[in-house]
Amino acid sequence: MAATAPPTSVILPTVTWTAACAEVADQLGPRDELLIVCDCEADPVAKRSDDLPERVRIVYAGEPRGCSGKANAVAAGMEAARHDRIAWTDDDFYHPPDWLDRLRADYVKRGPVSEVPFFVGRDPLSLLLEPIYAVGGTLGVYAGNKAWGGAVMFERGDLRWDDFLRDLRRTVSDDGLLSEYLDVTPVRRTRFVEVGGTIRGTIERHVRFSQIVRRHKPRDTAIAGVVALLLSLGCILFPIPGLAAVTLLHLAVYEAFGVRRRTVLLAYPATLLQVPLFAYGLARRTFVWGDRRYRWRSKFDVTVVDRRSREARGAN
Repeated sequence: MAATAPPTSVILPTVTWTAACAEVADQLGPRDELLIVCDCEADPVAKRSDDLPERVRIVYAGEPRGCSGKANAVAAGMEAARHDRIAWTDDDFYHPPDWLDRLRADYVKRGPVSEVPFFVGRDPLSLLLEPIYAVGGTLGVYAGNKAWGGAVMFERGDLRWDDFLRDLRRTVSDDGLLSEYLDVTPVRRTRFVEVGGTIRGTIERHVRFSQIVRRHKPRDTAIAGVVALLLSLGCILFPIPGLAAVTLLHLAVYEAFGVRRRTVLLAYPATLLQVPLFAYGLARRTFVWGDRRYRWRSKFDVTVVDRRSREARGAN
């Protein structure tokens, strides 16, 4: 398919060369390109600029001003893209050899298309929260027809290109904004994304996720808060039926997306924890993402508070 399909520009923001970079590079057709987008020449991946696979090039996004580093990188990649067909991806999950071709085939059938993530915890808190992420991050993307920035394909003509790039450079969430601009169809194909590593990093990520929902779907924030509160109260008032109900509910979600993980058995404590964590996430004034701290006052009002050394960062 790669030889006959329209050429694709794949945008992959990263500051280091990871296995994912090589995996995607190996899948490029003769007319495709992979854009590795980093901040500047000081980033480790820039050292490979003279030793890159064919059809791979590095794009320097520069320091973000008024947006997140990820949004800034994606915008720079889109501006540098040579082709009309665009794919976004991330550097933190495995890309099987047919990953790009399957996205192309899906685009032919469905138009703009996205895969869905399943977040796999690497520390005690992120492991505990896996059932919550399965509902919000996996089922939420699929059922809500949302784009996931780790695996999405579209074309320039599918959205208001200039308006989108302008807004991308004044917000935090790249795929949150894309979901507002793009009529996307998620496919039930799950990619396992490892998250966490430290409890502090997991808390920062949860704050970011909570605020993404708040800024892009304020109505959903209220609904999710009420549902979570009712579930928690039910679990507290009727612990045995509550344990059975929430475990079966989350087991159904795991099964629907082909996930076999014992973390589904943590659904009950995760349900009890989600209300205070959600409230905390909404109440926080700043959060850390990568090596930067952000203050996100409204959808298009973002301040980069400070930038820390990469060794000291609290969340990916």
